[in-house]
Amino acid sequence: MVLAGMQFHVSSQGDRSSTYPKGYRGGTCTIESDALMVGYSAYFIPNDYEIPDDPSSAKQVPVLCGKVPSPGTLNVTLDLLHPESARNAPLGLRLVKLSEKNAEHELLSVPPQAYRSGTLTQAFKFDAMGQYALYLDGKLPNETEFKIQIPIKVGTDWRDYLAKYWLQALVFLFIVLVLSNWKRIFG
Repeated sequence: MVLAGMQFHVSSQGDRSSTYPKGYRGGTCTIESDALMVGYSAYFIPNDYEIPDDPSSAKQVPVLCGKVPSPGTLNVTLDLLHPESARNAPLGLRLVKLSEKNAEHELLSVPPQAYRSGTLTQAFKFDAMGQYALYLDGKLPNETEFKIQIPIKVGTDWRDYLAKYWLQALVFLFIVLVLSNWKRIFG
């Protein structure tokens, strides 16, 4: 279990990202601040996706905690999990693109409003690979202000593949070493 967790960069409470506290509980990625806990889920449709003749058979790809494989459309759902009083507070939502110098370029801003159902849904169109951040901010009825940042990485690089396939590469290397030294080992 430890090796699988290391391979996918997750533990029983989520990945080792130091950018925000989060976990993976009950089938959803959770993001927490001192004042609020939200559930994050997203579905991705790549730019080159062709709609089938039967639109009801179109398949979206679930995305785990903000890792998007390539540019396309991302349908995000945020569930206001705790405290329930957050459903009565006006909450603002912003999407920004982060530059290499951590400068932010705002792409979308949704004015603050109350989400009495406890669910915020929004579709985003990503045209370029890069680092993005989704901000949820507001003030709870008890006057506690909060700002939650949800990092979104669009695209993959060699580090992602290395992290995903390191265990397979290690096993392959072990097999190659054993086979190349077969006579010495089993003589």
